[in-house]
Amino acid sequence: MQHRIIVLGAGYAGAIAAGRIARRLHRDDLAITLVNAEPDFVERVRMHQLAAGQDLRSRPFGEMFAGTGVELKLAKVTGVDADRRTVAVTDAGGAEELEYDTLVYALGSGWNDQGVPGTAEYAHEIAGRPGALRLRERLAALDAGQPVVVVGGGLTGVEFATEIAEARPDLDIALAARGGLGDWLSPKGRRHLRKVFGKLGITVHEHATVTAVEADRITTADGTSVPAAVTVWTTGFAVHPIAQATTLEVTGTGRIVVDRTMRSLSHPDVYAIGDAAMVMGPGDKPLRMSCASGVPTAWQAADAIAARLTGGKLPSVPLRYFNQCISLGRNEGLIQYVTADDRSVRTALTGRLAAVYKELVCKGAAWGVAHPTLGMPTRRRRVVRNPAQAVSAVKAPA
Repeated sequence: MQHRIIVLGAGYAGAIAAGRIARRLHRDDLAITLVNAEPDFVERVRMHQLAAGQDLRSRPFGEMFAGTGVELKLAKVTGVDADRRTVAVTDAGGAEELEYDTLVYALGSGWNDQGVPGTAEYAHEIAGRPGALRLRERLAALDAGQPVVVVGGGLTGVEFATEIAEARPDLDIALAARGGLGDWLSPKGRRHLRKVFGKLGITVHEHATVTAVEADRITTADGTSVPAAVTVWTTGFAVHPIAQATTLEVTGTGRIVVDRTMRSLSHPDVYAIGDAAMVMGPGDKPLRMSCASGVPTAWQAADAIAARLTGGKLPSVPLRYFNQCISLGRNEGLIQYVTADDRSVRTALTGRLAAVYKELVCKGAAWGVAHPTLGMPTRRRRVVRNPAQAVSAVKAPA
């Protein structure tokens, strides 16, 4: 009987995990089903480009996984029963229940309105393709001189503000940051960020906590009113709510608690990766929600699943950071080098070379998803028929 593996979500983490598992294990021994609501891969790290009017390359999953043994099921996940080991989905044919032996939960995250009044009604988001396309349409309809306010001074906010300022110099772009502009960067990084913002004519409201959003303005904690024909909300992400409705052990924000191999602490047949997982990195600090975190967790989970099913050696690769890659439009960039636990160091790469570096990183990440089984050993291991025997043959890393 084949071992049934279901992967929920085909973002960077889910798609890579499905392809890597397929490469590790013998095709006759398992059935891999990748469940996703959309038929093609979404380069989430490029949503600011899509919203600014650029067209992105289509990457259909049918082509990406052809011949790999991964079955793509186009459906929306509506529930997970971790005790019965079933997943509820809905597709064009109606509701269905899928059974699994091993589940890889990679449903990721969406935007987080932080409960600020008016945000859900009036603000736009770019956490996914539907939101980015709605914003793209709205921006295209703006006349010259109209004000656009980006709320959030993190990576997403900085990238979108510079992207739209470069693409639409006729608009009045502003960014509202809770702290100082680029306050997490090195001195060199902050100087370059301010230089680019100045060159693009972006107004910055620093130490400005937004307390309300209206159709034509935002209001900050000190009572300042900033005009906004369009407000773009980029203050962070919230995980998909399904996990919190299950018996899986989750954090207060709904992230699944896992061990070093991405295995659920409460349900050993469930693995969580990407934004959905609460993963502890160097210094016992949680990994941030990002592609930089999600891809390594996918590798770790896929290799751990293969090891446990075959009696092989469990992976013990450290999860750490090396840099933060920030695009500042198409012609400028910033590569901030960081410690293993994501703290900025003095070294930073700036300018056109940094823009090229960031573009190569984005292309490399998409290539890894589009070619999930290339660049790995061709030998596929056989699944041990007695799962208990396979599990007892390996020990989890400390």
